Amino acid sequence: MNRPVVVMPDAVAVVTGYLRAALAAAGEPVPVVSRVPNPRPPRFVRVERVGGTRQTVVSDRPRLDFHAWAGTEADAADLAELVRALVAAIPGVHDGVTVYWAREVGGPQWLPDDVSGTPRYAFAAEIHMRGRVL
Repeated sequence: MNRPVVVMPDAVAVVTGYLRAALAAAGEPVPVVSRVPNPRPPRFVRVERVGGTRQTVVSDRPRLDFHAWAGTEADAADLAELVRALVAAIPGVHDGVTVYWAREVGGPQWLPDDVSGTPRYAFAAEIHMRGRVL
């Protein structure tokens, strides 16, 4: 029996695109990136894939870390909480990719940037999304 060939989506690209639009719609148009920009903007969000597993033959369950940088600890906490709420609301179709669910696997934590000392909060989530059958 031949199994289908399934290509999984770039989870970081899907989620960063979704968050850029969702943050702008919420009145918080901050950069959402996969790498720390140089020069650093005063406020930004970084999304990084740190693992995860294939959920089914046709779906992926990436684990993503979310980091929110801002000028003050309170602003970084607020930005992280907004991103956290938006990640919980991600189920749907984004850029042609079906997202089934998001599950938090590590709640917000104070994590000042070890290079710049800039205030930062981080949390982790798993996102279940469908791949594309070739």
